[in-house]
Amino acid sequence: MSSKDRIIIFDTTLRDGEQSPGVSLNMEEKLQIGRQLEKLGVDVLEAGFPVASPGDFEGVQRLAREIRGVQVAALARANRKDIDTAWAAVKDGENPRIHTFLATSDIHLRYKLKKSRDQVLEMAAEAVKYAAKYTGNVEFSAEDASRSDLDFVCRVFEAVIDAGATTVNFPDTVGYAVPWDFAGMIRYLVDNTPNIHKAVLSIHTHNDLGLATANVLAAVDQGARQVECTVNGIGERAGNTAMEEVVMAIRTRNDVLPYDTGISTRQIVAASRLVSLLTGMVVQPNKAIVGANAFAHESGIHQDGVLKERTTYEIIDPKDIGLSEGSLVLGKHSGRHALKIRIEELGYQLDEEELERVFSRFKVLADKKKEVYPEDLEAIVAEEILRIPDRFRLTYLHVAGGSGIRPTATVAIEIDGEEVSGVSMGAGPIDAAYKAVADLVNTGSRLLRFTVNSIRGGTDALGEVTVRLKEDGHVVTGQGADPDIITASVRAYLNALNSLEYIKSSPPRKNIND
Repeated sequence: MSSKDRIIIFDTTLRDGEQSPGVSLNMEEKLQIGRQLEKLGVDVLEAGFPVASPGDFEGVQRLAREIRGVQVAALARANRKDIDTAWAAVKDGENPRIHTFLATSDIHLRYKLKKSRDQVLEMAAEAVKYAAKYTGNVEFSAEDASRSDLDFVCRVFEAVIDAGATTVNFPDTVGYAVPWDFAGMIRYLVDNTPNIHKAVLSIHTHNDLGLATANVLAAVDQGARQVECTVNGIGERAGNTAMEEVVMAIRTRNDVLPYDTGISTRQIVAASRLVSLLTGMVVQPNKAIVGANAFAHESGIHQDGVLKERTTYEIIDPKDIGLSEGSLVLGKHSGRHALKIRIEELGYQLDEEELERVFSRFKVLADKKKEVYPEDLEAIVAEEILRIPDRFRLTYLHVAGGSGIRPTATVAIEIDGEEVSGVSMGAGPIDAAYKAVADLVNTGSRLLRFTVNSIRGGTDALGEVTVRLKEDGHVVTGQGADPDIITASVRAYLNALNSLEYIKSSPPRKNIND
């Protein structure tokens, strides 16, 4: 294919995705996701907003230094301080990018910026000109572009391209667009921005109306050549365009979407699971491409057709996104080498000390189950290796309950290395255990959500619990997994409480949108 048919994949999982309510990634978690995005083959990795906090700066800087073969981008508002900070964070990366933005819609100009169009035009051009002194890889985004006057956006794009922008981004910041209208906007920009051929035209869509992917494909058809997206579609409010949906739509319908993304699609499932585990954002079962039901067939007619010929009811080969399962069966007699191979197949690189910790948990689980599945291993890796450092750790749990008995829980946890214990009663065993934990850690958090899922089938399956807590305006998500659902519930609760502690100890972040 010619170069004009190459669609640049700009992944913003670690920036816009981390703005999802309840998501707060630590340094090692960001690096794990960054390395998986590197394997996936994204072109640009937006690592964060460095000026937001020292933690954000350090995260972007480490990603820029350690991730190779990918352009690492840093977000900056259209001012010199943000741009200086962004460059300091990404300058050690390969072909680093500064991504600066400024709103262009009248509603933002009037109520947020309190600036005239001429003032915004000048600010945008000046910001890009200043960023271009650092690097030739500068992107400008017109925030809330889909609700902006298109002639004004054309003027802004023309000015910033003249000032040195090599990518201009047209965001549907609030998820307002519909496909045919969005396509018309992109065509208007292409036809009415005189120097548009000197830059890559990008789009960034949100899913408030469930149209993010449709809007992207409509825009690509009209000349957009960069897509800003996230793994699993996570992000502000209803989320961003899901990377896997765009990539597989182009791959599956290449007859009408004659483009190439360069994505290693066999890494999609590994990326999806990793992001879900580390963010606590559970993938809905009917989610396109990566949902648990995406390749499940309940109807007898469908089952019969698939057994005779897969393509009767499947338009995507599961192997193409990494769903093929190896022949290596893990059980209680499996050794470290077999475990290491399977973990590497799942996309994780562990050192010897980390492998030993995972192996210890694996052997405990294998004694309880006949076969340990890949999903079980991912849950173990997530808890043992990828979690936020624990201030609170479960050391003992005993519950008593049943018909006619008031449920009682005895819980012991370590707090900063010192063990404390307590007993509480509740409406049920989980309620009793949570009350005991809450008393021990003296938390004022409120439980917003509690969900239980089975990892694979069978009565010996790992139970995976997800909770969402809120305290002092902070919303966090926690996950826990164990064959005993009450133990899994307490692990999830403590994981969320540890996340709250992590957020409280971190410098505050600035709020941004694009």
